[in-house]
Amino acid sequence: MATQADAAARSRTPLSRQRVLDTAVALADEGGVDALSMRRIAQALGVVPMALYKHVANKDELLDGMIDVVVGEVDPPAGGTDWKTAVRQRILSARRMLLRHPWAAGVIESRTKARTTPTPAVLAYLDSMIGVFRAGGFSIDLVHHALHVMGSRLLGFSQELFEDRPGGEPDPDAPAPEEMAARYPHITELAMAVAHDRDSVVGSGCDDQFEFEFALDLTLDGLDRLRARS
Repeated sequence: MATQADAAARSRTPLSRQRVLDTAVALADEGGVDALSMRRIAQALGVVPMALYKHVANKDELLDGMIDVVVGEVDPPAGGTDWKTAVRQRILSARRMLLRHPWAAGVIESRTKARTTPTPAVLAYLDSMIGVFRAGGFSIDLVHHALHVMGSRLLGFSQELFEDRPGGEPDPDAPAPEEMAARYPHITELAMAVAHDRDSVVGSGCDDQFEFEFALDLTLDGLDRLRARS
């Protein structure tokens, strides 16, 4: 619990853009980005809200800065290894970053749609990833296709994370299990085989991390074959 001495120490520390952004990230980690406000950030820093606007002009600029803070946590490209290992390790590092900051994937998606260009840290990340592909022997045309096919997975998440999933309530109009099995034997077989993770965001029965890495490896293997062919 913060004391008056803690508050006094914070007020004596010069306010900076980095302190504002770091505090905003910590508050979003704690309570979600929807509950974030300039007033809450100012209170945590021991300053008046107006002081923040010298460092971030508005909420959009704050969110963009927060994206750059968390993207800055992604490991740099590994040296002394092949392109596929370097890309895979970096994407999984990005995924670990998103798991530390559950709000970040949604903010990255929404702000990417709202801006004409990505934030500086995202641009630097994508530029370095393109550099890894190019150093690995990819033509610029194949790199272009690779970025499209990988999509948001390049930053550690996949689009199904943003789909609204229905709750666990049974559908009263659904056929009985026996009828389902008779009508759709292959779906039933699959559902019975993979039902092991009730909390998955990918789908009932799916292991999120396994499915993410499976699709990532499949994509990288396919790109490697195209690279070798060209």
